[in-house]
Amino acid sequence: MFILDVRPEQQYQEDHIPESYNAPVYHDLQRGNIEALDQYLNAIPDDTEIITVCKAGIVARKATECLEEEGYTATTLTGGYTGWRQYERNTVLYRIVSFFRKAVW
Repeated sequence: MFILDVRPEQQYQEDHIPESYNAPVYHDLQRGNIEALDQYLNAIPDDTEIITVCKAGIVARKATECLEEEGYTATTLTGGYTGWRQYERNTVLYRIVSFFRKAVW
């Protein structure tokens, strides 16, 4: 899998998922400018699943939609980077959400 982090470069530099790739198009996507991602497509492999990440997962969904329109297999990391940090720390919130997801699914 290929992890595509669309957060601004400064946030990415402060902390990120190991081995992820930064395409700092967060603000562009937030404003509806999905074409901003086009300049990074050459760096994204087309033969593996792409996981998009932003702070909470909302803006990354726009990147996922754009990638899918371009023929990529893509999904958005639920909870975004915030969710990732909760997973890493095994927080109470993460455990509760995980429990209810398992119960519902």
